[in-house]
Amino acid sequence: MMDLEAQIQLLIDNAPHDGITPQLIAAIAPTLGAIAQKLRYPQYYILQNSKQGWILTTLSNRENPTLEKCVIYAFPTLQDVSLSSNAGLDPQVVATAIPVTHILFQLVALEPVDSIVFFETPGTTTNAVEVRRSDLQNLIQQTLQKHRPGKQVPPDIA
Repeated sequence: MMDLEAQIQLLIDNAPHDGITPQLIAAIAPTLGAIAQKLRYPQYYILQNSKQGWILTTLSNRENPTLEKCVIYAFPTLQDVSLSSNAGLDPQVVATAIPVTHILFQLVALEPVDSIVFFETPGTTTNAVEVRRSDLQNLIQQTLQKHRPGKQVPPDIA
């Protein structure tokens, strides 16, 4: 398993060589790393469809069912994927291990997604950490304003 610095380096190495994206990733790396360090695992399993799209789950508020949010579940082990109601129903759905910093980086650009829910204890879905896309975007915006005053984050960064 890769440590967080190796994960960030892989993101930079795999970024489009457009003269902007690698520097942006390097600039936001401390933000991604700080959030990743609060999570227990260096990688999580994400359910994907046959086109490698991440499987979304729509959650409704118990008190107000009209309030909904779209989340992606991140599981600590492959065995924990079976705890999801989406697992096993569709043979096209597979669980893929993804480095935690890559999940966070992708979250920035995942428009319909409100949060990623990281399950932190194998065997249960009760201990979870929710990372909201809006919070992550705000942190990244603050980080970039320190590095590049006056510049906006391109919406298609990831």
